[in-house]
Amino acid sequence: MKLSTLAAVHAALATITIATSMNYTTVTGHFLQDDNATNATTFDYTTTNLGLINRTYPSDTSTTQTQTQWQRFTHHLTTLNANTPPHTTHKLLILGRHGEGHHNAAESFYGTPAWNCYYSLLNGNATTSWADPTLTEEGIEQALVANKFFAHALSESGMPAPQSYYTSPMQRCLATANLTFSGLDLPAKYPFIPTIKEFLREGISLHTCDRRHNRTYIASMYPDYPFEAGFAENDTYWTGVVGETPDAQDVRSRTVLDDIFSNDNSTYISITSHSGEIASLLRVLGHRVFSLRTGAVIPVLVKAETMKDEVSTSTPSFTISPHCTAPLMTSASSFGVGGCLCPSSAAPVTTPLISIGPFRR
Repeated sequence: MKLSTLAAVHAALATITIATSMNYTTVTGHFLQDDNATNATTFDYTTTNLGLINRTYPSDTSTTQTQTQWQRFTHHLTTLNANTPPHTTHKLLILGRHGEGHHNAAESFYGTPAWNCYYSLLNGNATTSWADPTLTEEGIEQALVANKFFAHALSESGMPAPQSYYTSPMQRCLATANLTFSGLDLPAKYPFIPTIKEFLREGISLHTCDRRHNRTYIASMYPDYPFEAGFAENDTYWTGVVGETPDAQDVRSRTVLDDIFSNDNSTYISITSHSGEIASLLRVLGHRVFSLRTGAVIPVLVKAETMKDEVSTSTPSFTISPHCTAPLMTSASSFGVGGCLCPSSAAPVTTPLISIGPFRR
């Protein structure tokens, strides 16, 4: 949900220093989502065993013939890691998009052109807030569908439970992770205690839904969820003036992946995030484009190679994008081509439409 780049000017983001270089590859042929023939629009992870392909593996033996597909996949992944060279590992990432939030419902109500060019810049309307929004009833139901799926997959299909959990700090992701994984029969040594990571947040646009609450509020809502080291009290990234470019987001995504892969020895990792951020993670991982509906989940088998230690720097750019000061007069606009088509009485501006203060509860 990016704003237009009409007359965009570039503003420098703080330089990011990367101490190590990881090379990521998606290992294809294991999940239907890897296959270009799989239609992302109609795909349903709940009816396809999370997309796990029914196939044989080189690691299959006579003792694995009676095992479930997930059990044989687990043996296969263990074998892969046992036979890889030093500084190389394979991990299964389970990437879940949050359930429907009030901002998603608002975009559907107003239409994407009007949403992108005006309403998304507001904190909400008379009845609903969509600044760092919570889940709608539909979003809650989507998360509970995921909970039901994982309960069955863990108990009946032999799916391995995640060994580590991470989540975006946004309210819609925190709630989705909680509803999805709470109450499951998990191994005692791998409890559901998700770490909150700043860089798993959605692409940073001018939209108020991309602004997060402060650390104190998040901790009050989810007191058992630890924050990563260095997590700031206030949101230092969202300004309401500049938006993140895809290149800038990919640098951020690579940074958070490098952190996870360098410091977490887990093989099975759950990440609860957003459509735009998961799309960025998939780009960094070399996965095909695969859009997720709200509440959907995608597994990615990743091969990660730690390259020779080196220090590199990157200075990605943000953009300033014009938006309207009043609702669009038409349901159509040139958004995505030439910018926001504003009413003649509401010339485009590049300043926030709101006073940036406390969130409306």
